[in-house]
Amino acid sequence: MFKESFKYYKSRKPPPSLKDVIDFENISNWNLNVKEIRCASRVSTSIFYGLKEPSTWKIYELVDNPGLIFIENPFTALGQRYWTVRCLRDFPFAPNRTNLKENFDLKHYQQMENQLRWTTLGYHHNWDTKKYSEDEKNDFPKDLAELSKLISEILGFNNFKAEAAIVNYYYFNSTLSGHTDHSEQNLEAPLFSFSLGQSAIFLIGTDSLEDKPTPIMLRSGDIVVMTKKSRLCYHGVPKILEENRTPKWNGADTLEDFDDRNNILETCLNENSWILYGNFLKRCRINMNVRQVLKESQQSLSNG
Repeated sequence: MFKESFKYYKSRKPPPSLKDVIDFENISNWNLNVKEIRCASRVSTSIFYGLKEPSTWKIYELVDNPGLIFIENPFTALGQRYWTVRCLRDFPFAPNRTNLKENFDLKHYQQMENQLRWTTLGYHHNWDTKKYSEDEKNDFPKDLAELSKLISEILGFNNFKAEAAIVNYYYFNSTLSGHTDHSEQNLEAPLFSFSLGQSAIFLIGTDSLEDKPTPIMLRSGDIVVMTKKSRLCYHGVPKILEENRTPKWNGADTLEDFDDRNNILETCLNENSWILYGNFLKRCRINMNVRQVLKESQQSLSNG
């Protein structure tokens, strides 16, 4: 049933009905078997870019999909801009790796549209072997590690350490086929998936392709956390959808919401500088997914 559902939501002519796609922005309209999660502890967000006060977050776990946690956009508008700039200005360049043979140039993104597909950070994912190597890694971005650590602590996963990430760039014709995430040695650790830009239909199934998956709407700023059993469940993205409303990355945030680390904030606040990034988001969805590779007792892949 997973492949059939994927094909249905992927269809362009005719386009799929969205009536069965769970939309957490309108959760009152759904008779869902969900459990609301409260923040595990009071954690200061003062040194982290772009998060709202955790006490205001809306966090749900789907009871019928054990281990799948959904956080409805905990980012401020400026926070979404910050991570967009990181994903386009900084992450697609050495020592990180991308699918491109030449450097990505945001100024000419229309000519390069559909070409930038992914970049890897920290331990570099090997797309052929699906394995990591000590010989294929670089330092993991500090701010993304801190962001992931904070969210993990809020959810009660206190020993999480960000060690690898894949940043995916989706266009309106892009899909991500059904798969499971099992490359990491530590499958007990959560996997964090951050959405920016255009919306997507996300399918989460079971450990069998024979079972019908649950379709979920992912919007800019939303976070999906896959823990425990859900990490080994088939999941995928059959369709990217255009948001026909005011973008969530446009808002009235000020510098008071952030600490002053670098000139990224100037780019986020200056509309003339931001326009290239905003135009990219009008045609693209960015997904940062962050993983812990090693078990807590490991110092490297060579000592298990």
